[in-house]
Amino acid sequence: MTMNPGPAPHSVTSTGTPSVSLDLGGRTALVTGAAGGIGRACALRLAAAGAKVRAVDRDAAGLDELVGQARGLGLAGVVEPFVLDLTDLDAAEDAAAGADVLVNNAGLQLVRPIEEFPPDVFHTVLTVMLEAPFRLVRGALPQMYAKGWGRIVNLSSVHGLRASPFKSAYVAAKHGLEGLSKTAALEGAAHGVTSNCVNPGYVRTPLVEKQIADQAAAHGIPEERVLTEVLLKDSALKRLIEPEEVAEAVAYLCTPQASFVTGASLVLDGGWTAH
Repeated sequence: MTMNPGPAPHSVTSTGTPSVSLDLGGRTALVTGAAGGIGRACALRLAAAGAKVRAVDRDAAGLDELVGQARGLGLAGVVEPFVLDLTDLDAAEDAAAGADVLVNNAGLQLVRPIEEFPPDVFHTVLTVMLEAPFRLVRGALPQMYAKGWGRIVNLSSVHGLRASPFKSAYVAAKHGLEGLSKTAALEGAAHGVTSNCVNPGYVRTPLVEKQIADQAAAHGIPEERVLTEVLLKDSALKRLIEPEEVAEAVAYLCTPQASFVTGASLVLDGGWTAH
């Protein structure tokens, strides 16, 4: 189904036109889940700032599209595809070596009551969304420490701060990611490394699109009512956030002006957690 509850802000474009002043020339950034959605927007944004972006995803075709899009935009930096399944934890740790900026974004979702939630899917969600970020941070930190500079940005969620029914694995993973991020902030502070979470509400991405049917079944309502009655029910702003808006928040956390921001959770939820 097509979701279009409202227009995007005029300052955000489909090509991710930057508004935050950021220079990452000479820096290497790694973005997971980069083939689409938030990850793609972050990869393009960091490349626009001059970074060499290591775009990690298991979707080789999606990465090829991303690289073509980056070339077509004539960005200051480059996007290099890196095909990787994050359930290969040793490979994930190795892939992070040399990254100055690490954006842990990859995720997956299944909406089911706990008693019906497949244990193997729960395990996979926790592996990709919590254990893999730990291994990526572990792989990136030694050289960040050696350089005296690093930026870790973990794409959490409002579900890292609040729970919703039928999302046990996702909520558990995001809550764990919040703790991991804060621990990395405390350990990295003396080495010039910051670690923060960005916590969007519902973003206009394939991940959200795909859960419409599951939400309808779980709540016993038609699909066309899911957006207004479930996803955006508690949001003061009745629209989805755009991936480019999230990418700008990620960019801000990499700026010199954000050097004192660490161990924080930057909430972009349209007022959902204000209740």
